[in-house]
Amino acid sequence: MKLRCIAIDDESLALELLEDNIRQVPYLELIAGFNRPMEAMEFLQQHQIDLVFIDIQMPGITGLQFIQSLPQKPMYILVTAYEKFALEGYNLNVVDYLLKPVSMDRFVKACNKAMDLYKLKVAGNRLQVADEQKYIFVNADYKLVKVEFTDIIWIEALKDYLKIHLHSNKNPLVTRMSMKSIEDQLPPSQFIRIHKSYIISKSAISAVKKTSVFIGDLELPVGELYRDAVSSFIGGKTED
Repeated sequence: MKLRCIAIDDESLALELLEDNIRQVPYLELIAGFNRPMEAMEFLQQHQIDLVFIDIQMPGITGLQFIQSLPQKPMYILVTAYEKFALEGYNLNVVDYLLKPVSMDRFVKACNKAMDLYKLKVAGNRLQVADEQKYIFVNADYKLVKVEFTDIIWIEALKDYLKIHLHSNKNPLVTRMSMKSIEDQLPPSQFIRIHKSYIISKSAISAVKKTSVFIGDLELPVGELYRDAVSSFIGGKTED
């Protein structure tokens, strides 16, 4: 995973130093550098960029005005000699504010913050996609079988296999895959993992105890690592 970056500074030497710093960070990919902010603005309107390093004091338009002018919002790191603009920069939700001359360790720290934010954004997008999707396909009986999320009651792990218990069939669907693999494809708003061997549809849960969950008369154990998640799901209260 790499962050696609551009650098903007009207001073040629400062831009070269900034570009050199970007090249030294393994997870950054320098796409372009600009001395003229209006050229950078045009470039951003035509290309997908994750992170922008930008000076504040530039002729024609300041870095802060530049950030406010664009409808799309990549992440920004301000690089400037003027500390007085720091508060306004943070009000624009910039990732970080670097004062020239910038040491490499301080530069890397800012980049780490950007990468952490990017990973959170990617994870959030994946969850949103999972919530929007209504089904998954699993390999069973030598074919790919479509399984609606609303049809799943609970999932049980048996070594290298899973049993997917369904409303529509008294016999569980058996597929060769890991719990982690199927958990990543299920929307967290609809399913909860209660044990290393069990994932349950939240709508199928009929009762909860501190160490177990019920689906009708069926009682399934809650693993110690998953008790907080179960407690949070039912509002922090469980019966012993």
